[in-house]
Amino acid sequence: MVDAMPVQASEDAVAIRRKRLIFRSWHRGIREMDLLMGTFADRHVPGFDQGQLDRYEAFLHMSDPDVYNWISGREPVPPEFDNDVFQLLKVHRVV
Repeated sequence: MVDAMPVQASEDAVAIRRKRLIFRSWHRGIREMDLLMGTFADRHVPGFDQGQLDRYEAFLHMSDPDVYNWISGREPVPPEFDNDVFQLLKVHRVV
């Protein structure tokens, strides 16, 4: 019989990570970014795979003004952040 405990622990760790990323998205510092990133995270983070979670977490380390300028097109997106997660964020609309 195969031990299911490591699989469960891994799934629990991913669930905790998703919750942490969603929380961080809602607590950025600038209210407008909280709203934008929080609603985005609520909608997309639960379905992200490990790679997308990694890319989104790296994105959360960036400053609000940088992220806002990239989304609004005021500044070009650095190549390392121009990925599938950013493309989803760019078309995300707060309703």
